[in-house]
Amino acid sequence: MTVSREFLAGLPKAELHVHHVGSASPRIVAELAARHPESPVPADPALLAEYFKFSDFAHFIQIYLSVVELLKTPEDIRLLTYEIAREMTGQNLRYAELTVTPYTSVIRGIAAEAFCEAIEDARIAAEKDFGITLRWIFDISGESGLPAAEETLRIATKIRPEGLVGFGLGGPEIGVPRPQFAPHFEAAIAEGLRSVPHAGETTGPETIWDAVRVLKAERIGHGTSTMQDPALVDYLGEHRIPLEVSPTSNIATRAVASYDEHPLRAMVDAGLVVTINSDDPPMFGTDLTNEYAVAAKLLELDEAGVAELAKTAVQVSFAEDSVKKSLVSEIDAYAAG
Repeated sequence: MTVSREFLAGLPKAELHVHHVGSASPRIVAELAARHPESPVPADPALLAEYFKFSDFAHFIQIYLSVVELLKTPEDIRLLTYEIAREMTGQNLRYAELTVTPYTSVIRGIAAEAFCEAIEDARIAAEKDFGITLRWIFDISGESGLPAAEETLRIATKIRPEGLVGFGLGGPEIGVPRPQFAPHFEAAIAEGLRSVPHAGETTGPETIWDAVRVLKAERIGHGTSTMQDPALVDYLGEHRIPLEVSPTSNIATRAVASYDEHPLRAMVDAGLVVTINSDDPPMFGTDLTNEYAVAAKLLELDEAGVAELAKTAVQVSFAEDSVKKSLVSEIDAYAAG
């Protein structure tokens, strides 16, 4: 059973787990590197493919932060955001919740207000120019600890750009216990933001338990180790807590050894809610269309099955009801056609 690349490319899509800096394509990175020639990041798109090869998750974080270093001004932030939206539109993305890490730019000298203004300006322009709806999830850079949590919470609740819908936690999991961030998530939730931490990507099920019990997660970023704990599987299934699955990312960061060993099929067979995502697509040599191709193969889906997967992402998103209704109708019409 195969689904054509043409069908997948044309499918209207929503994406819920995709990083702002991690969406910088070689074209965008090259433009930023040319602006800042003192950077170690190559300005030649051909060389960037080699640069984006990682030995492990720690090396990935190192490369990721070198791209963050290219974002020196609000104009750089605006360029990145607008150009990401342009490239998403080329894959027929209609809606995306971009995980944005303001702290890593703020500590490098960009004022939080200017940062938020830049992404909002790009969001509004992208909706007008490309017809894509962007929303933000502000995440704590876990490796930076409590100072990052305090500042991210301040920006999220005191400045709070209009497109902000969620509060997350990213970066390395090993050595970054989730419970320390409980007060920050409580405060964000009290302000109406939705809890969407990464958990169980490079650690075991206990990190996912912390995410749902302590951080009150409404969705889980990755959740790759879920199937190791039958009680956790039952809990996530009973409470309908979706997993944001990014297969190629898991292979690239060595969280999973191969596609054949990926737990996606087991998750779906267990009745869990899953969405398909690209995480840091150019850095992993993928895009959302490719991730749907991977998922279609692993799950043995036909066109109708792929369309249902696309609709699930819309339904468990934090989009307004009118956006959800419109996009679900568009997916149905496309699949019927």
